[in-house]
Amino acid sequence: MARDQVDLKPIERREDLVNWLAQGVKPKSQFRIGTEHEKFAFTLAGHRPVPYEGRQGIRALLEGMQHLLGWLPIMEGPNIIGLLDVTGGGAISLEPGGQFELSGAQLETVHQTSSELMAHLAQVREVAAPLQIGFLGIGMTPNWTLAEMPKMPKGRYKIMTTYMPKVGTLGLDMMYRTCTVQTNLDFSSEADMVKKLRVSIALQPIATALFANSPFTDGKPNGYLSFRAEIWRDTDNARSGMLPWVFEPGMGFERWVDYALNVPMYFIKHGDEYVDVAGQSFRDLLAGKLAAMPGTWATISDWANHLSTIFPEVRLKRYLEMRGADSGTLPNLLALPALWVGILYDDVSLDAAWDLVKGWTAAERQSLRDAVPKQGLAAMVGGRTAFEIATEVLKLANAGLARRNRFDAGGCDETRYLEPLQDRLSRGTTPAQELLDQFHGPWRGSVDPIYTEEAY
Repeated sequence: MARDQVDLKPIERREDLVNWLAQGVKPKSQFRIGTEHEKFAFTLAGHRPVPYEGRQGIRALLEGMQHLLGWLPIMEGPNIIGLLDVTGGGAISLEPGGQFELSGAQLETVHQTSSELMAHLAQVREVAAPLQIGFLGIGMTPNWTLAEMPKMPKGRYKIMTTYMPKVGTLGLDMMYRTCTVQTNLDFSSEADMVKKLRVSIALQPIATALFANSPFTDGKPNGYLSFRAEIWRDTDNARSGMLPWVFEPGMGFERWVDYALNVPMYFIKHGDEYVDVAGQSFRDLLAGKLAAMPGTWATISDWANHLSTIFPEVRLKRYLEMRGADSGTLPNLLALPALWVGILYDDVSLDAAWDLVKGWTAAERQSLRDAVPKQGLAAMVGGRTAFEIATEVLKLANAGLARRNRFDAGGCDETRYLEPLQDRLSRGTTPAQELLDQFHGPWRGSVDPIYTEEAY
């Protein structure tokens, strides 16, 4: 989840909200790649969740990272809750259950993303080793129960924890027991945004299938390949989903603003205090008529923070966020931005991807999304399997990356980051199926070996 924004400029009208989104438009020469990934911290002894407090806790981990990196601490009251590279690099933040998140810098190539992620993992290992903490990249904690998960001292999460059970059955599992990897990409115009949004929403279930990596709950198989994706189907349907209206005529920044205005708020950050306005309307805040805070008028900060609490399959801010993938190993963390950059940042591949999905109906897109968590690449859409679609999509991404001609110091282009996906398709498998094979084979019905064999 994004860190809170600070911009106290008042919002006077709906058009201000539209203009704020439109400021994300960039020339293609300024397109960048942002990668965010979450991971579970665990104790090396006993493989348990890491609490916030204590000599070997999340606070100590953040303080160690601050000392190592020299980044600015992000504080909430007396508690350090994140770190910020004020030179324009990345940020480190905490998810509700202590999931440790890197929000990467805006980079030009996937090669730079690779360097950033490798450096980050080396840094956290250096700090975590004396604390006897390890890290696991997976879509859902394989054996920790919801009751066992620690709670981070963040006001927004306290409000969300109270609200989630009112609007769905799995929202707390989403908050405390899941991890994702996402990539954030730019657009050159409103029309370019719409095209990329439509293509990426339609194909998001294909990415979910390719990166499916959450087959265990409470120490045993849960019947799904991506239970993290299943969780989102009953978290809070007012703020998540496949957004069928995006494919209707008239889609643009204004339509997104109207959608976001209809999504209930969680909170307003008033100074350093989080005010619980869960379920109330941003429209009322815009008019100065919010029941919880009458006479309070919306600011740009309020709008930016509200947009960060909307969770569809693809999210529009002043860039597009691809939100469909389970977290995984380092090759998976790099394959995700490579996949989407190859499709969305190359006009030929983007056009071909639109041709691939434009005939799907809203019902077909939703049916694919509903089937993928359990069926993975065997799910069907438009009379074809997700495996067949994924094979075509990977070819488009590969061609798009090849045309970008971005080389590393060794002379390799960005297509090399797709090799794990190509290997996966050649074997017809997913990360989740490989974990299940281990569970039923050499792990002998235990998930505990995952903490040694799959850890960063």
